[in-house]
Amino acid sequence: MVIVTTIRREVLTLPAAELGEDNPLPPLRPLDEVHHIDDGARQAAEMPRDMARQLGWEPLRSLLPVRVRDGYGRAREPRAVDAVVIENDRLRVTVLPGLGGRVHSLVHQPTGRELLYSNPVFQPANFALNGAWFSGGIEWNIGATGHTTLSCSPVHAARVAAPDGGEMLRLWEWERLRDLPFQVDLWLPDGSDFLYVGVRVRNPHQRPVPGYWWSNIAVPEDRRVLVPAHSAWHFGYERHLRKVPVPVYDDIDRSRPADSEYAADYFYDVPDGHRPWIAAVDADGHGLAQTSTDALRGRKLFVWGSGSGGRRWQEWLTEPGTGGYCEIQAGLARTQLEHVRFDAESEVSWLEAYGPLDTPGDGDWDEAVATAEARLEAALPRADVDTAYAAWRAHADTEPGERLATGSGWGALEVLRADWKLPGTPFDEATLDDAQAPWLELLRTGSLPEPRRVRPPGETLVAPHWRDMLETAPATPHTEYHLGVAQWHAGDRAQAVRSWERALELAPSLWPSLRCLAVADQEAGHHARAADRYAEAFDDLCQERRDDGERWTAATAALGREALEALLRVRRVADARAVWERLRPAVSTRGRFRLLEARLLLAEGRTAQARAVFDAGFEVADLREGAVDLDRLWARLDDRPLPAAYDFRMRPDLP
Repeated sequence: MVIVTTIRREVLTLPAAELGEDNPLPPLRPLDEVHHIDDGARQAAEMPRDMARQLGWEPLRSLLPVRVRDGYGRAREPRAVDAVVIENDRLRVTVLPGLGGRVHSLVHQPTGRELLYSNPVFQPANFALNGAWFSGGIEWNIGATGHTTLSCSPVHAARVAAPDGGEMLRLWEWERLRDLPFQVDLWLPDGSDFLYVGVRVRNPHQRPVPGYWWSNIAVPEDRRVLVPAHSAWHFGYERHLRKVPVPVYDDIDRSRPADSEYAADYFYDVPDGHRPWIAAVDADGHGLAQTSTDALRGRKLFVWGSGSGGRRWQEWLTEPGTGGYCEIQAGLARTQLEHVRFDAESEVSWLEAYGPLDTPGDGDWDEAVATAEARLEAALPRADVDTAYAAWRAHADTEPGERLATGSGWGALEVLRADWKLPGTPFDEATLDDAQAPWLELLRTGSLPEPRRVRPPGETLVAPHWRDMLETAPATPHTEYHLGVAQWHAGDRAQAVRSWERALELAPSLWPSLRCLAVADQEAGHHARAADRYAEAFDDLCQERRDDGERWTAATAALGREALEALLRVRRVADARAVWERLRPAVSTRGRFRLLEARLLLAEGRTAQARAVFDAGFEVADLREGAVDLDRLWARLDDRPLPAAYDFRMRPDLP
């Protein structure tokens, strides 16, 4: 058999914003995640038992050991982005291994049609669990409810033998929130109109682990979304989950994303045993279909809505005038609010397929869905998907060949620690770098090395086995600092405070532990003492910082922001002004700090000057999904309606 599928490296040039440095402060506060249900709403919703159980099973409480990615801006210029292209005579697939393995583009070659919403720019925004995320393409979400922490991070990539004798692209990484290795294999059988994607998530631990997976597919919003369901679980930014009819709800056809007023999720009730699939087709009946083996049971539609906030977010994530998008999605559970159980020393796997679908999208719902399903069956029979899955499973352990991209070294560190054997996904020692170096020394010698020069502290590992190693290591200031972070993550807050207090006694750098103690004070309700510690910590940082390099600038921005907010909370306006005056222009000119400046001016009684900050214009690059900072401050400054440039309101009940 002649194999004509090719895999090659390419470089895309996109208008792109820089990611910048990660936030060096450990994320000690509870997770800021909008996708959860208020307790009262959960009790009111009548839901299946397994769904109710999974909604409450081990939700993510902390981002540790992952860092927040908030150093990006909004200044875009042409930048080179590494890509891998998989191509046959029917499809051309462009994958970005440096950005979470995102499928950036899926082009149907005979017609030249782009089947996805392919974002023409790279613009990070604060939608991932840890901050930086970008829209468009097909995203692989693993870890916990929300967009993966790997959205803007590199993954490993290599060529691997495909089931049909050709080649496939393997992506793999170590997901750090749940400590789970995973792989995504993409290939195009010769002459196929469908991209096949084999996914495997392993749990190598001797205990069950809460699992999560959703494949998010961005498509133009001027589509009709078809799915074999007559009801869905609706979730909006008011944090209620309710069952609604499909497709018409409140006299609006929700299968047409552009017709909804507010942003919302629709988790479809696909009947058990029914073929799982979802499609989005345009007015001419052309579009994209996604289907899978039965393990990937959930299907979802996300819409931004036609409201001013939804439209503003759409502009924020791309270029004005490029058209809006919605997302059709597929996951392991009914909803994205659930976590499923990955049993000890087990794995979960499935196969997905993506390709063109020509079917009339207008007219009666049942007729449109039945016709789409029949045409999907003709184009890609359900039995063929099951057969392809079985064939792929025989190749899932095949060792990769030529390496095309390199991810992080965290998987290599964990494999070294536990001596795990993970065929098909090698986490080589060669991938270890400076971030893992101190932890490798702790593993091998039992001691965590003290930094050789003054700089912001590195990442903290918090899993029980690493915490145990820190507890038995020599009690140096650096070790006590990291031990405190690990103890905090474990819920032992009293011991964490004691560790940070011990670190202060001999540490050359006081501000990292002072900041941790300030967070502990805030969480305990001692806001005045927290403000004292923040002021002291920021003073120590300003005396210690060595230059205007990216690492010190990131530390100044992170600590300066928290210090300003803590001081303003207890109305210590003069001290907040003192912090502001010590910010350097690389920090104070950022949109987040322009917003803080307006708050500070208002607290000083200078309302006109605060309003002038808004009039001059600024953009808060890391504005969080669902945040109300801008509109609430504006309401205190002016009786006029919130200007459109600042209107990111996602909930209908907000002013």
